[in-house]
Amino acid sequence: MTRRDQHGGIRWHWTTPRAQDILRRRSLPEILTFYRQLNQLPQEELGTLLGYSTSYISRVENGNRTITDIGALRHIAQSLGLPPHVFGITDDADGDHHAMIQFGESVLRLAEIARQAGQAAAAVDELWPLVARLEARAADGHTDTDVLRLLARARTGLGVALGHVLPEERLATAARWTGSVAIARRLDDRALHAHALRHHGNELRKAGLHHAALERLGRARDLARTPDDRAAAVILLARAAGTAGATTVFDDAVAESRRLLDTASVTPLFSEFTLHEVQLRGLAATGRVPGAVELLERAPAPGFQTSPQWRIISAITAAQILLRRGDRDAAGEQMRAALQGAELHRLPHQVQRVIRASSGLPDIREQAQGTLDRLRADIAA
Repeated sequence: MTRRDQHGGIRWHWTTPRAQDILRRRSLPEILTFYRQLNQLPQEELGTLLGYSTSYISRVENGNRTITDIGALRHIAQSLGLPPHVFGITDDADGDHHAMIQFGESVLRLAEIARQAGQAAAAVDELWPLVARLEARAADGHTDTDVLRLLARARTGLGVALGHVLPEERLATAARWTGSVAIARRLDDRALHAHALRHHGNELRKAGLHHAALERLGRARDLARTPDDRAAAVILLARAAGTAGATTVFDDAVAESRRLLDTASVTPLFSEFTLHEVQLRGLAATGRVPGAVELLERAPAPGFQTSPQWRIISAITAAQILLRRGDRDAAGEQMRAALQGAELHRLPHQVQRVIRASSGLPDIREQAQGTLDRLRADIAA
């Protein structure tokens, strides 16, 4: 391994657009020259690494010497941390590699379905082994762009699922897992970069890191190229701005979200129902309780794509507004429904929201504390 390989830095450079162009051409002279430039190596040191003389390296780089021996090419690929197929060599591991990518894509789809169905714990169980396997491959120098792209998405998915099942005091762990922004940026993949920023920003919001959350969600919005991607970023930006008390950002994001309802697709995250909840909570958080009370009367019905998590979140928010209006009975009904759903779907931080919001409802507060204790014991087990 080279000096920079020992620190893991050089591997990332094979994922840059320039490096990918060189690798696609399978040009050994260009690959050797590029490698030396990255490591600031003279031909003599590269020759020592590969076991060739300086003059031999010079002839190869100048195109005056062609290497066709499969054993030699395999040796060069291994020494430079590259998969053999970049030199046209069929490797026994290639079949396993492609099978792993296909398997990984299936795991991501199944985990997303499970999470949206309210089974975030099952999504964690699916994603954890995949992330561990991909990170082990990356640590061994297997940094093909498809592996890194899959790793970034798997880490993000794992962080989002953990953000559902962990209690509030441990939500920083979920935020760390969604921190795949560096991978996406290095891959120069704008859509993946926006995806990573969006989810990382949302988990930072839940962890209480409001300034960082707003910064990342604003960047995700600016990177979005389609109405669907922009809608997903803007509604989360509105949510974070409301929590942070950033009134102007909140109002602008809500207004844009409402405009996007005409052009963006309805998803479990973005719909009339979810926007209503975000606006309701944000109005209350920014000191406009009368507006929140008025908005509560115009609550839309949840659509078929509304996830159990959003129904629970919305019930708690509605209960908070009802309590401020003085309607304890209706608030208690909403709280009990939310608490039942939060226990069923193992959502401890939503139970913690119930505990905070039910200070005037001692029976519900006691019930919620018992539910939280059971969920914590389940997590610890």
